[in-house]
Amino acid sequence: MSAVRWGILATGGIATRFVTELPQAGNGVVTAVGSRSRDTAEAFAAKHDIPKAHGSWADLANDPEVDIIYVATPHSHHHEAALLCLRSGKPLLVEKAFTLDLAQAQDLVSVARERQLFLMEAMWTRTLPAIHKMLDLVADGAIGDVTLVDASFGLAARFEADHRLRNPLLGGGALLDLGVYPVHFAHLLLGPPRFTRAWAHLYPEGTDERTGIVLGYEDGAVASLYCGAGSDVRSASVVGTKGRIEFDYGFHNASSFTLHRDGGKEEFTAAPSSLHFQAAEAGRCLQAGLLESPMVPLQSTLDVMATLDAIRSQIGVVYPNMGREIK
Repeated sequence: MSAVRWGILATGGIATRFVTELPQAGNGVVTAVGSRSRDTAEAFAAKHDIPKAHGSWADLANDPEVDIIYVATPHSHHHEAALLCLRSGKPLLVEKAFTLDLAQAQDLVSVARERQLFLMEAMWTRTLPAIHKMLDLVADGAIGDVTLVDASFGLAARFEADHRLRNPLLGGGALLDLGVYPVHFAHLLLGPPRFTRAWAHLYPEGTDERTGIVLGYEDGAVASLYCGAGSDVRSASVVGTKGRIEFDYGFHNASSFTLHRDGGKEEFTAAPSSLHFQAAEAGRCLQAGLLESPMVPLQSTLDVMATLDAIRSQIGVVYPNMGREIK
């Protein structure tokens, strides 16, 4: 089949990485980029050899030479951008966190289903070969029944008040930017929790600098999760009744892990992590006529957003622009 023609909405760092790594997918090509600034779009297009540059999101959404759009704005603008694209008939891959809250996520899912359009959250961790190898081992009983998932994602950097990771107008705080990874990781293994408890240290602006989370499940399993600024940690482990699986640094972009059982250990390696795996999956689904990905199903996105909402409610983080775009 012919290559899937991608449009890129926004021109920040994650968009640059996506465009750079997309060729490895083998089933996609970037044909256009859109930004609210024509100069910015044209500069991005020139840098990455993209044929067309649009000076508005609407122009990109209405480009007939674009099959699917990658929404790469800060998550504060995901709902607005994605809704515009869906109403223009475009399938979407939307960066995580998918939206600011569950209501916005449900709105996008409803519109996509009504219009029979493909929609997927760009949670690339769920598409990595190493993660799928880990899930296969767990499903085969390699560590017995899962009793504990432990995952932490922290950045050593500290951020100024106007930074994207701190500014409430941009959906700032550790939870939606970093905590989405541990929560998705726990959901992959245990599904939606029955019990949620969280505590956070907040910035003066009201967004979370560091957040600790405990999730409890029907079968008695527990997830212990952390996200925050000021500490460099990206580790995870999955503990079962017969062994455990450990990811050292970078579980969110894992290419290897260690299986511990019966007093010994075994190293597993897979292909290096890359954004091209999620692009390949979205392209495959689009070419197959699927409306969502079995790797990153929409229900998992809604489940995670519901958990993130419960956590935010407990830690007292509220975004001033939340919900105003839903019509």
